[in-house]
Amino acid sequence: MLTERPITPSTLGVKDLNWQIEWDKNLCTQCGRCTSVCPVNAIELGVFRKREIKTPASLLKKAENEYTVFYGIRQKTDPAYACIGCSMCNMVCPNNAIGPKREEGSTTQKFHNDRGGNPRTRGGRRNSGESLLDQIKFIRISMLTDPALDAGRHEFRLNTLLGRVQSPEDSLKTYQENGWKPPVREIYPLVIGGMSFGALSPNMWEGLQMGVAYLNEELNMPVRISTGEGGCPPRLLRSRFLKYVILQIASGYFGWDEIIHAIPEMKVDPCAIEIKYGQGAKPGDGGLLMWYKVNKLIAAIRGVPERVSLPSPPTHQTQYSIEESVAKMIQSMSMAWGFRVPVYPKISASSTSLAVLNNLTRNPYAAGLAIDGEDGGTGAAYNVSMNHMGHPIASNLRDCYNALVVTGKQNELPLIAGGGIGKSGNLAANAAALIMLGASAVQVGKYVMQAGAGCLGSEKDRCNVCNIGVCPKGITSQDPRLYRRLDPEKVAERVVDFYLSFDTEIKKIIAPLGRSTSLPIGMSDALGISDRDAAERLGIKYVV
Repeated sequence: MLTERPITPSTLGVKDLNWQIEWDKNLCTQCGRCTSVCPVNAIELGVFRKREIKTPASLLKKAENEYTVFYGIRQKTDPAYACIGCSMCNMVCPNNAIGPKREEGSTTQKFHNDRGGNPRTRGGRRNSGESLLDQIKFIRISMLTDPALDAGRHEFRLNTLLGRVQSPEDSLKTYQENGWKPPVREIYPLVIGGMSFGALSPNMWEGLQMGVAYLNEELNMPVRISTGEGGCPPRLLRSRFLKYVILQIASGYFGWDEIIHAIPEMKVDPCAIEIKYGQGAKPGDGGLLMWYKVNKLIAAIRGVPERVSLPSPPTHQTQYSIEESVAKMIQSMSMAWGFRVPVYPKISASSTSLAVLNNLTRNPYAAGLAIDGEDGGTGAAYNVSMNHMGHPIASNLRDCYNALVVTGKQNELPLIAGGGIGKSGNLAANAAALIMLGASAVQVGKYVMQAGAGCLGSEKDRCNVCNIGVCPKGITSQDPRLYRRLDPEKVAERVVDFYLSFDTEIKKIIAPLGRSTSLPIGMSDALGISDRDAAERLGIKYVV
């Protein structure tokens, strides 16, 4: 693409921005589509005056200046309107006359972003392309030693269990002492993680729910989706589709008045209750829904005033230890649904995960533990939290699984792993690696946004404006002018497609292991890695 940017005082600062707009005057028809769709108003219509020097044929005459005026596209130099590289301008341009270009090595904008003492917040994930999960290889292949399976011809049953799976002796003892048995659900091992109604647009949220319902009812895949901490529409609470939903409760308790009031009218029980204590992208922080997205509908569902930012406290204010959590939150939520629904906590991966897990193993009401690693995505987070805090999921999960093995409860308390799965597009390989490291299931969030709705964000700081409600695709916006770009039925179709693709790929990985009726949970002898330190840390084979 040719660059035709007039050099004027208003454009001299463009080189300081991370993303620069390239515009071809000869191709542009001045239709205005690019300026109308730009989510951050980075470009505008400009009037330019161009000087050309006319050299006379004779040396006896002086050269003359000739001025022409033309209209074109101009990029703003104010960092508040910096281009985010989403390429929406290029997508709508009929002549391919405009598009963003990354300016590598520009550091000036980093200083501008912190002006006024306000740390920059953004949506997305940390700006790092590294992933330990992508380095893990599957090295055990059944050929002449074990019966090999054909991924395309054999019947597979790869579902997993959510809930406390007790032995017959322990189950009988629990029933005799308490008069109940721990509830257990059979689910698909890939769970859609918590993205709340409010963080996502109505069309995106509805599309996800439609896709999950289709997978369950038409394809017999027991896929489950978490609501996130923002509550959910009242009609979902009173519908038969609630059984495909994991209701999440966090320290803000948003939307829980509506949920509690709807319990007597619920036609079916939810799949599970997830108590969120932390998330991998910003451990130690609660959730945050910025005021841009709190419209009248979101405010009504969450029970808060309109147009105010909604930060969740870092911890549940009524609990200051895992003992209190088990005694108060887990048991009270179990009681609310008559002990028919699994209840489990979700925590950020940290060095204290083992302490939490060890306490949960001693309580029969705890249905599992979800662990979110440092590479998890988020709607809004401070850069310092996203880039410098947290624990990698692989080693944290491995430590927890080994602790369960020591106590003999590796088949009783399921571990759900998340954070950075599919970060480089290798969803099935990353998920299979975590399962073989000890996870009973994995959960993904941002990957669903990218695959299910065509999210434009990347880990290199492209787009990542999920937090301020100007999502160019309408995925995370509450502005009707933006989210109407998103067709819920198309979202549902893409969600179904990506689940079918995941199912095919994970069968291709598991079939050579000789497994068809169960997941290879904890089967670490099938894994290898070329990093000696990582191999020693994870307890897998070192291969070069």
